[in-house]
Amino acid sequence: MASTIKLLLADVDGTLVTPDKRLTDRAVGAVHRLHDAGILFAVTSGRPPRGMEMLIEPLSLSSPISAFNGGLIVERDMEVTEERVVPEHVVGPILDALARAGLDAWLYRGTEWNILDRDRPHVAKEAATVEFEPTVVDSYDGLHHRVAKIVGVSDDRQAMDAATRVVADRFGEHVSAAQSQPYYLDVTHPLANKGSVATYLSRRFHVHRHEIATIGDMPNDVLMFERSGLSIAMGNASPDVQGKADVVTAPNDDEGFATAVDRFVLPTA
Repeated sequence: MASTIKLLLADVDGTLVTPDKRLTDRAVGAVHRLHDAGILFAVTSGRPPRGMEMLIEPLSLSSPISAFNGGLIVERDMEVTEERVVPEHVVGPILDALARAGLDAWLYRGTEWNILDRDRPHVAKEAATVEFEPTVVDSYDGLHHRVAKIVGVSDDRQAMDAATRVVADRFGEHVSAAQSQPYYLDVTHPLANKGSVATYLSRRFHVHRHEIATIGDMPNDVLMFERSGLSIAMGNASPDVQGKADVVTAPNDDEGFATAVDRFVLPTA
């Protein structure tokens, strides 16, 4: 475990917010205690940038926001600092592979969220979470350039696992493929992952990787676990993810984030 923490990098869904996507008073208070202790706080998520704007004011965020798992990094005013997109020539084949596996596909380009059918599973819930509506299109033809993220969506766990393996095996040279939720498969640029986010923040703020703490709950958080001095898994994470972390906190429905800040991070300041 790191002796001194200078930066905490947190996942959002399943970690920072409750299962119903709320910031609790304890979570907000914990972040402000980090600020008071001189510990930088940053967030990273598979969400689009606009889907994290609601966090800026209550958490007094000043660090860059890493959207699309690092595919798009923006300042608090939404100015783009870094952009990594899916290579255009693999977008079509990946969409075909997701369709064959029985997954719906969403396409994110810049601030756009494109879908084919507003009535498909998880669309309404996602719109409520990110607080903006998707754009419904007839097809994804002509939309293969500047794609920040492709999301495969299904509640069939076997189909999700199979699609994850197929995309990783066939296109792993060109993309990163990881499940951000049990029903979301995120496909991004190979350097658009949370491990790269940790590295970017380390360089930007001149903080050694061993002075970074990371906290998350899903398999796509493990890469940032590996590039930090202190990794914290949520109590709602799978046993496999918990096994990759240094310590485990309470679940996100029981103030796990705030507990982790107070128990594991602030004592090192």
